Amino acid sequence: MTDPLGLIGSSGGINPAQGSRVAKPDANAPDFKKVLMDNIEQVNKLQQDAEAAIEDLAAGRRDDVAGVMIAKQKADLAFKMLLQVRNKMVDAYQEIKDIRV
Repeated sequence: MTDPLGLIGSSGGINPAQGSRVAKPDANAPDFKKVLMDNIEQVNKLQQDAEAAIEDLAAGRRDDVAGVMIAKQKADLAFKMLLQVRNKMVDAYQEIKDIRV
């Protein structure tokens, strides 16, 4: 299969097929997968901390209701943000999938 846009194997610089500059990836930029996995791990840790705080409150080992509520709200907000990131990624995938070549 040929590359209809002339982008595969391009080393950056001027692309003769397009007549424009093709951006080179930054070698120091973090990998998208690593950033996403780190954020998933952070959300998971926030949820685990919130659940532990709720269990401690219910068992009487903790009496800081406001702290428990804040921990639960932080975990909920982080999860909602991660869900929105996932939704945007699915939307982008659908849009790319619908492009006809």
